[in-house]
Amino acid sequence: MDERELLYALKHGDRQSFETLYNRYWRQVYNFARLYLTTRESAEEAVQEVFIKVWESRAFIRENENFQGFLFIITRNLIFNQRRKHFNEDFYKMSVLAALEQSYDIDEEIDAKNLSEYIDRLIDELPPQRRLIFILSRKEYKSYKEIALQLNISEKTVERQINEAIKFLKKNLILLSYFLMVP
Repeated sequence: MDERELLYALKHGDRQSFETLYNRYWRQVYNFARLYLTTRESAEEAVQEVFIKVWESRAFIRENENFQGFLFIITRNLIFNQRRKHFNEDFYKMSVLAALEQSYDIDEEIDAKNLSEYIDRLIDELPPQRRLIFILSRKEYKSYKEIALQLNISEKTVERQINEAIKFLKKNLILLSYFLMVP
């Protein structure tokens, strides 16, 4: 079944279509959430909440629209709301979401797939050691301790490298959002 058919079936309450869409997109939602949430558990909870919202709002889904973009918006809003509740936790990370919130229009701006590809290209630009540490953390879901043991470096080094990678990604995502705001 193609995505349009899946969305049509989902809209009419088909649980199998929902499960197929979940299996197809949960990792993208998780990876995006993981950029902004500090623990695996919170990212996993975000994925569950996003798909609960998809199920609850299925009647309003339009099968002709970009589902990845729809997921991106739900995830972004969920993260933004969670972070607002925990205002004193690393507020700077939210600046990217706020900038994207102001500039992202699902019909006129880049879609979630292009954003994901852009982030992957940015990750490829990281220095080799930083890129490896970031991938082990965010794509292979290893803890700082596991990465430190695997690479024979300190956990502090792992933490510093992850922080530098996130700063680089945020800076470039902010630049992208400014670019997208130019008429």
